[in-house]
Amino acid sequence: MGFRGRSGIISLVGECLQLGPADERPVIMLLGPRGSGASEAHGALMEKFGPETPFAYVNLGGEQSLLPRYALALLARQLERKLPRYRRSHFPRLTLGLLASDHQLRMTSLAEGRRNIRRELDAFQEQAEARYGDYLAAFFEVAGGAVGAPDGASTAALALLRDALRRGRRRLPGRKFTSSAAWYGGHPLLRSRDPWEALVELNLWRHDGDEDDQERLDRVLFSALLEDMRSNVRHSFMPRSYLLLLDNSHTEYGRRFLDLLIRARHDDAVVAGADCDPLTVVASSNRWLPRWGPATGDQWPWRLRGPDRASLEDWAEHRPGRDSDDTWWYPLRLRDLNLDEVRIRIELELRQHPGLAPFTRLAPFIHRLTAGLPRAVSQVLELLRHSAVPTEDGAEQDRWLRTLPDRTPREGEDSRTLVEAALDHLLHGFDPAQRTALEECAAARDLSIGTRLLGSGDALFGEVRGRWLLQSPGTVTPSLHPWPRRLLLWRLAGRPDDWDAVHELLAEYFRSEGRTVQEMYHRLASERIDEVTGYLVDRFPVVPAAQWISEFNAITAAPNRLGQAGGPLELLAGLAPEEPPEAVTTASVIRELITVRWVWSDPLADPGMRLNDMIADGFNQLSRLRRNDIVALFNEAERYRHWRHPLTLAGEG
Repeated sequence: MGFRGRSGIISLVGECLQLGPADERPVIMLLGPRGSGASEAHGALMEKFGPETPFAYVNLGGEQSLLPRYALALLARQLERKLPRYRRSHFPRLTLGLLASDHQLRMTSLAEGRRNIRRELDAFQEQAEARYGDYLAAFFEVAGGAVGAPDGASTAALALLRDALRRGRRRLPGRKFTSSAAWYGGHPLLRSRDPWEALVELNLWRHDGDEDDQERLDRVLFSALLEDMRSNVRHSFMPRSYLLLLDNSHTEYGRRFLDLLIRARHDDAVVAGADCDPLTVVASSNRWLPRWGPATGDQWPWRLRGPDRASLEDWAEHRPGRDSDDTWWYPLRLRDLNLDEVRIRIELELRQHPGLAPFTRLAPFIHRLTAGLPRAVSQVLELLRHSAVPTEDGAEQDRWLRTLPDRTPREGEDSRTLVEAALDHLLHGFDPAQRTALEECAAARDLSIGTRLLGSGDALFGEVRGRWLLQSPGTVTPSLHPWPRRLLLWRLAGRPDDWDAVHELLAEYFRSEGRTVQEMYHRLASERIDEVTGYLVDRFPVVPAAQWISEFNAITAAPNRLGQAGGPLELLAGLAPEEPPEAVTTASVIRELITVRWVWSDPLADPGMRLNDMIADGFNQLSRLRRNDIVALFNEAERYRHWRHPLTLAGEG
């Protein structure tokens, strides 16, 4: 399916769909930055389970407002899809509640409304059927944009979605009116015990009520949906579970929908002691939800889980107690693709775009460049597909790749460069001033220090963290994700004076803190190579070799604003000293090793990692210049000589 690295999500959903109708199941939350593959996940789940399971897909991130009642109608209409193994599902309570609260009833008193309501409801329904085929289909007129296919959906998934949206005459059986109305008469949120007066009450809430009345109406409608599901699964030849896919649920309307759904489930299954509904929910969000408390997560009882080992057993083991409605969440932090998964992604692209074949060897470069963020991988592949990239591996290709961020992915359709298109997507909602500030703050490995020193404060840092744009959990330093950081630094490099000023400020801060390694990191970013060399030369004979290597690696991972022309050897030539030393000394070897590894550390400067042997030679030379403790230096030389790309960015490369 092209959905690599997310198999745990598919198996988890499969587990949920196999549960008994009354078993408790989680609200699965797929969390990650824009482009982390959540929409692709929805498409994969459609393709996997759609042929045999009633499913609904609602995109809550569209431009139009999506009131809860509209979303309920859209998903119920999709869940009514006829499947080969089952009778068609119906949602009479929800449909009646929507009908009763839709048009304002013409009445002068509650008693008159009670007498007229059935006649008027019949008329409303007949009008909708005459125009749209059935009542629920009418909601496509006002909210149909919320059921567009998710990004990356396969042909099979699109066919299933079209089938779920197909219009036809699906009349709500008239005999259902009476039993459904009786359910409203018994609902605890409605004051009237008379079924028809309860429906009049719904109508008054919608058209004459205050904010609290609107809230109660939405809660009752959600409860009606869940009760319809429970009723459906009790009958023979009916589905035993339903699947709901909610894309972009971080929006105002998405958050409201989730709040109402969670509350309705909790009220039914915990407060009222009824059976749990048979609905498996998979929602995606590229924001931290405010209802979970501060984005630090300190006040939320959940800790994010990875998708690879997601399971019902894991959910049951870690879920909070049932006294809180937080018990229903199951938050999964989408991870980036590893190197093998990037390779597979390219191979799958070859089926439709065989012209990518010469670039399969660039998988390590693409992985280093993007850190495996799924959309970033796709954007780079699209650019390679539509550009005149030299197909032969070598210096000419290296020089072309050096300027990759400033290339335009598609001619004519979108004039934005890769860096512009990628940042516009990743930073959607950031204003120009915030983006400019973030370019400067990205110079700091620790973004919290960058935002504090550069005057952006906690607000910008909190916004970045709330959008999952920091590196995955488990990292000690709160750093920007490598892909947006690389792009932001590329933009900052186009402002040379600002680049130098920012790195000078950061270097001075770390000097005052006595954190010399971090200071030298920023000195090197400003091309003050001789200062960095002096520090590492002084350290070489007095600290253990392993510690020296660790400091060396940390410093030479610094970003650069080297020229955009030339490949790795040309870039190195521009960093050579004006007067080369006449003899090989510790200082001359270390200086050259600093520049070589600095260029090597940037995938855009050394796309093919052609400088490995030069780094290995440098460490071999250092081992001959050191009197003792040389094994670590030998080992480091061997590591570069026989380089094996790490699967993830936990290591170098």
